[in-house]
Amino acid sequence: MLDESLLDTPESLSEADRRGLLRGAAEAGARVRTAARHAAEAGVAGLEPDGRPRAVLVAGPGAAAVCVADLLGTLAGSVSPVIRLAPTGVAPAAGALRWELPGWTGSVDLLLITTPDGTEPGLSLLAEQAYRRGCTVVAVAPADTPLAEALEASHGLFVPMATAPYELDTPLAAASAPGVLWALLTPLLVLLDRIGLLEAPAETLEKVADRLDQIAERCGPALATYSNPAKTLATELADALPVIWTEGTSAGPAGRRFAAALAELAGRPGLVSELPEALAAHSALLAGRMAAGADPDDFFRDRLEEAPALHARVVLLRDRPGGGLSAASGARELALSHDTPISELEPEDGGELETLAELIAVTDFTAVYLALASGA
Repeated sequence: MLDESLLDTPESLSEADRRGLLRGAAEAGARVRTAARHAAEAGVAGLEPDGRPRAVLVAGPGAAAVCVADLLGTLAGSVSPVIRLAPTGVAPAAGALRWELPGWTGSVDLLLITTPDGTEPGLSLLAEQAYRRGCTVVAVAPADTPLAEALEASHGLFVPMATAPYELDTPLAAASAPGVLWALLTPLLVLLDRIGLLEAPAETLEKVADRLDQIAERCGPALATYSNPAKTLATELADALPVIWTEGTSAGPAGRRFAAALAELAGRPGLVSELPEALAAHSALLAGRMAAGADPDDFFRDRLEEAPALHARVVLLRDRPGGGLSAASGARELALSHDTPISELEPEDGGELETLAELIAVTDFTAVYLALASGA
């Protein structure tokens, strides 16, 4: 059950936020600025690349690495393939995970290692393996960790992860925590801008930070639910199964990030698909028992002991559909024809990175509010 009264009580939200999730979401803009400065201090801006890499490999644990690879692949487009190296192991613990380079990896490829931990032996071994193959290695991780030492030994480039002082006294942040994503992603944006795979100059990153600051003001805990888009969406999803539909290049990774954050932070499932394929992929779901109008309530349900049935709610994330063609009207028609409510998020005008940052920031706040108000 979602405690909606908690959402409009900033003091109670602060007490419930033992993981510092709200603070991380609010400080996303500052995290971008700090991470960009760390990249400059590490010498990224002074690199003189000898052409573009044949392929970019991304390795790291958890949802953060998945999202970083997804975002970089989307932003780079067809310039160079961005490939995530999935780990293997018997458990998700840092000491149990292992990564392997593809057999074709060589001196014309680039390996990016990204982790909010830095103690994973598997990542240190991966850096050594890349060094033996002549593959360039760049890592973003907390300073003074075994991975930092491994990068120095293998002559790779290490960028210290931007962390806040209060995080030193808290357990390791969840990989989907808002601050973690921007701390890991920003230095890699600076790097790939330098080698010509995407456009993320300093002025663009400053605009991204400013946009994140604006969203923090609009979605912060001090604003009441009726004027706060993140709190509003959280209440709409209180007893719903989020069916996340995305339209536009940037909206795709934002939707997948939202589903991951819902699962890891709030302990809630979410389905995600891109328009127009989503209309076919989820039409049977909306026509079945998950539709809001299928079975509004069970008369014999114990209302004290049993939670209400979970029904679908479409969340439409839109950002400049390709070719000027939009399936949004068809999405609304399909949802409403099955009595399924729909929530829509569309960013204000801006560059690709700015609009992407806005979608991620609003949905991050939403996942955090769901987590706190449901006691996750």
